[in-house]
Amino acid sequence: MPSAIRDIDAAPDRGDRVVVHLADLLVAIAVFGVVSSGLFTVLQESLRVYTIGAARAESQQSARVALERLTGEIRTAGLGPRSATFPAISVAESSHIVLHHDLDANGIVAGAGETIAWRLVGATLRRDAGAGAQPVVDGVKRFALEYLDASDRAVAAADEVRTVVITLVTEAAWELADRSITTTFTTRVRLRNR
Repeated sequence: MPSAIRDIDAAPDRGDRVVVHLADLLVAIAVFGVVSSGLFTVLQESLRVYTIGAARAESQQSARVALERLTGEIRTAGLGPRSATFPAISVAESSHIVLHHDLDANGIVAGAGETIAWRLVGATLRRDAGAGAQPVVDGVKRFALEYLDASDRAVAAADEVRTVVITLVTEAAWELADRSITTTFTTRVRLRNR
């Protein structure tokens, strides 16, 4: 008996052997190609959207952390006994600030962590509290500081500063990120101890 594909009822069926023609095969390949290219386009766009979202999230998160830390340290600049004569801010430049705190309340700013410097070096915002300039945030496009007196007028002398306006613009720091996505934060910080 010739070999034949049998159905459940075990009876041979001639329809079980179907001939595939070249035209049928070409149509199947064309349909598969169209569906595959559509799926590839959807996946590629999804990856692009994910990358944009990840870059935006990284940019915002790192900027928030840096800004929160800097504002807290500016607010407490000049902390110490009322009779202390040390300056709250000794360097007030457009992208560099040096703050002083008397943490041990001895009237002298000389201990560890009592002098803190913030500076933009390249695209990295760095903080130095006595152990070397440590990176706080990478991908900084702009770090600008403006200094105001008690009447909100711009000042040049560090000892007259009562308010600092901080502008921080960041982008994602990783290689494949879209560099056109930036985050801008601006805030005003009043010195509490002056």
